[in-house]
Amino acid sequence: MNALQQTSRPQPIAPDLGACSRGLYIDGTWRPAAGGRTIPVTDPSTEAVLATVPDATLEDAASAVEAAAKAAEGWRSTAPRKRSEILRRCFELMIERSEMLATLISMENGKALRDARGEVAYAAEFFRWNAEEAVRITGEFGIAPAGTNRIVVDYQPIGICLLITPWNFPAAMATRKIAPALAAGCTVILKPATETPLTAYALAAIYEEAGVPPGVVNVLTTTSPGPMTAAILADPRVRKLSFTGSTGVGRALLAEASKHVISCSMELGGNAPFLVFDDADLEAALDGAMIAKMRNAGEACTAANRIYVQSGIYDAFAEGLSRRMAAMRVGNGADATTECGPMITRKAVDKIDRLVKDATARGARVLCGGAVPAGEGFYYPPTVLADVPGEAEMAHEEIFGPVAPLSRFDSESDVIARANNTEYGLAAYIFTRDLARGMRVASKIEAGMIALNRGLVSDPAAPFGGVKQSGLGREGGQHHGIAEFMEAKYIAANF
Repeated sequence: MNALQQTSRPQPIAPDLGACSRGLYIDGTWRPAAGGRTIPVTDPSTEAVLATVPDATLEDAASAVEAAAKAAEGWRSTAPRKRSEILRRCFELMIERSEMLATLISMENGKALRDARGEVAYAAEFFRWNAEEAVRITGEFGIAPAGTNRIVVDYQPIGICLLITPWNFPAAMATRKIAPALAAGCTVILKPATETPLTAYALAAIYEEAGVPPGVVNVLTTTSPGPMTAAILADPRVRKLSFTGSTGVGRALLAEASKHVISCSMELGGNAPFLVFDDADLEAALDGAMIAKMRNAGEACTAANRIYVQSGIYDAFAEGLSRRMAAMRVGNGADATTECGPMITRKAVDKIDRLVKDATARGARVLCGGAVPAGEGFYYPPTVLADVPGEAEMAHEEIFGPVAPLSRFDSESDVIARANNTEYGLAAYIFTRDLARGMRVASKIEAGMIALNRGLVSDPAAPFGGVKQSGLGREGGQHHGIAEFMEAKYIAANF
């Protein structure tokens, strides 16, 4: 690397943690929780407390709903072009503050700074994309088949939306919901994960600066998500629930929402298969595996969870992947040289360790990693396991960590059956030089998203979501994401 390249590399920018923990964001103001309690936010790299945020009560939740209801008519009637310009300004401010946001994400989430930078760019893009979609919401007009009347279809905002987001992508999972909701003309209440709330509050300040009116976006953090969610959904003015998280919690939320017949979008768990055929480009497959497995240190619902490699290329793939994984630099997420940061909590490390021990007890071989390191921080090393049997727990449960389990296969029909042998169906990856085979296999894999000869599938311009127990609805895409926040109104008209 030459001197010019060295000086042009972005430098981490320390965020103002006090500004990110000023209080709950309700009706355009920052306020403490009604009960006065707070929640500590821990740095997974050091286990040190970074800051505290308010622990909202049911009284705070009621205030947020009231604020969203008060702002609803004004935002709904705001011209689409005006909404578009505000969303575009959110995008611009996120890009301007990208280094600060990336550093903040690395500090509270632990993810490597390079991954955090990628997340900020991805998260901001939802505002740019939906700024363009906000002015393209059109209706339908036609003649009834009987010729008796005109059919007019208008698309209107669904109403107040409750958005619940996870800790693994604290910026992107929020903007992927907020941007289309605002583009559609809805007001929202965001409940981010308590592990990573600082990013949500930092973004709220950006929305305010961009011109989002008071009450249109409200942010609450709480250690009592169940009662709070139930209370918000019980308010008849709330008409939408959008959730990203585990399938188990998703099922409970669907049951709660069903009591009030509330529209639900669910982006739930995954168990992504990664298929490598004998004719695959080995280096391209290894590149793809490193992205699909190690993006965000494996803490992603789209992460490759079961890697099936055809027998003819299996040994070379295992050796190449082990070499690459073993060479990764593990360390503090906010360190610009880190390639694999810590896991989110000690509980997450314990789960990964349990799954690895179960697999090795059933005959899997450790090619690299495989043991919890001593010292501070919630670390688990990049790990490759060979010959993982189908009965291993990690073949049926999300690992959510930097562990790559390899299994051999011989025939196309066999690997398709094994890939589909799961209750989940979010993402899948296929590597082959034979495009006909790639498309054939893709059509038979039970997943909402397929990456063919690439390790990254997410794109704001494409519909994100799964089948089976991986969720309901789609986020992003040309019209799919914004449609989740709208209702179709049919008018039978005579002229």
